[in-house]
Amino acid sequence: MSSAKTNGARGRDGAAPALAGPREWAALAVLVLPVVLISVDSTVLGFAVPALSEQLRPDSGQLLWIVDVYGFILAGLLITMGSLGDRIGRRRLLMMGSAAFGGASLLAAFSPTAEVLILARALLGLAGASLMPSTLSLLRNIFLDPRQRLLAIALWASGFSGGAALGPILGGWLLEHFFWGSVFLINLPVMALILVLVPLLVRESRDPGSGHLDPLSVVLSMAAMLPVVYGIKQLATEGLAVLPFVALAVGLGLGYVFVRRQKGLDDPLIDVSLFRYRVFSVAVATNLMIVFSLVSSLFFLTQYLQLVLGVSPMRAGFVLVPGLVLSVVASLVAVRLSRRLSLATVIGGSLLVSATGFAVLVFAPQDGIVAGVALVTTGFALIAIGSGFAETLTNGAIMTAAPPRRAGAASAISETAYELGAALGVAILGSVLTASYRANLTAVEDVPPDAVDAARETLGGAANTAADLGGATGEALMGAARSAFTDGMHLTSVIAVVIVLAAAAQAWVLLRGLGNPAVEEPATEESAETEGVGETPVAEKATGPAAADSVSAPGSEGRSDR
Repeated sequence: MSSAKTNGARGRDGAAPALAGPREWAALAVLVLPVVLISVDSTVLGFAVPALSEQLRPDSGQLLWIVDVYGFILAGLLITMGSLGDRIGRRRLLMMGSAAFGGASLLAAFSPTAEVLILARALLGLAGASLMPSTLSLLRNIFLDPRQRLLAIALWASGFSGGAALGPILGGWLLEHFFWGSVFLINLPVMALILVLVPLLVRESRDPGSGHLDPLSVVLSMAAMLPVVYGIKQLATEGLAVLPFVALAVGLGLGYVFVRRQKGLDDPLIDVSLFRYRVFSVAVATNLMIVFSLVSSLFFLTQYLQLVLGVSPMRAGFVLVPGLVLSVVASLVAVRLSRRLSLATVIGGSLLVSATGFAVLVFAPQDGIVAGVALVTTGFALIAIGSGFAETLTNGAIMTAAPPRRAGAASAISETAYELGAALGVAILGSVLTASYRANLTAVEDVPPDAVDAARETLGGAANTAADLGGATGEALMGAARSAFTDGMHLTSVIAVVIVLAAAAQAWVLLRGLGNPAVEEPATEESAETEGVGETPVAEKATGPAAADSVSAPGSEGRSDR
């Protein structure tokens, strides 16, 4: 690794890359806004679940779709949108997506039924898919120096945690003073800022060598994902049956066809050759597993705090804020640690911290607000700290592995792993929690069987049914529902511990001896092949300004916004 370290701050032509100036850092501030918006939107919805359950009365399957259809549509289209941004211009796509996101937010806010809300969330996912790869790929071409780029990515990633910290407070206040749909209306002023500031501070960039978008690949990417999601949800909500297994087989088969098609295309939707670089593939897999567990914890902790412990939405938000703030701090500290410790050491150690946090949640009690809040605060703080460290360095490694001309494709893969992990976390661990809850909530003494059946749909539904029954009967039903949900949360936390430990093991084993490629550029292709760092293949190598994307301003010399 000596050569990589010596030349880590230099471009592929041997000259030190230009350092970012005030305009680039101002552009970064603007590009963080969509990240904050999407993060706020996801955490706010978790806190709104009890309120919208009372108003719209969704069944268990509908509730899972309301929560994660956004993530699945977003994840399914991120690669498509990243590739589209490379072709039509990343800033243009960002602007189009921002306008569409605002319109879908209005529809979600005033949805009269659960079905309409599911549709609105799907449209939000469609619009959101154009935001994320655009922001990260623009950063890849704005910050050419690897150390500055890692700091920029850390600040970009902290937007997720910052938005997640703001979401519970803002959402809790809105839910205590206004109707549940108000949590979607907060998107509108942020969208307005993006539409005004992006044209002023961010110059257009695109891949001048990109070809045509392959429609069949777009269809296959979605067709591979949705049957898998459907199969998982049906197995959790309806039990063992032939149709869910057929759906899973169809989805996996179409996924195989999709990958095979990408290998044979001159202009693939996803550059699968990037996965031959060990650092890239390990970083993507680690990102997916981190977010898989993190987002699932938000899904069940918000319900546990409000419906099991009886904490108000705003106070429940404050319980999670320390962990989310510490996640922001961890993202920034990770930049300094990366200069002293290897990628394997930082990622492996940080994931052990997250696994400890999930282990703490296994002991969350059914009764006792003080003990419950203390355990949730501690456990979630540990989860968030570990995630903050790991996500910053994995994202940095992913973007360093990709050549500038494929920044959109690489960022789309990174964001797809992030969003797919989030959606799968809710779908799989959320489905495990639902299945456990329904299995544990059986007959309750003196409670009518039809009332128990209604309560088995969701914990929010149990609260509504208990309120309708009233008196001792309602209390007995709600007590049984709280116990069933808490047991399901314990099981889900154990599974999350196993997943995070597996992520730590694979990162430690596969990244040992590679230094820290998140802040090091390989000196030669030979070092990339032997060390697992993502240098470009020979056919894509170029020197000087021509290696970067085209930009709208003449004389920019490879910059996307100078």
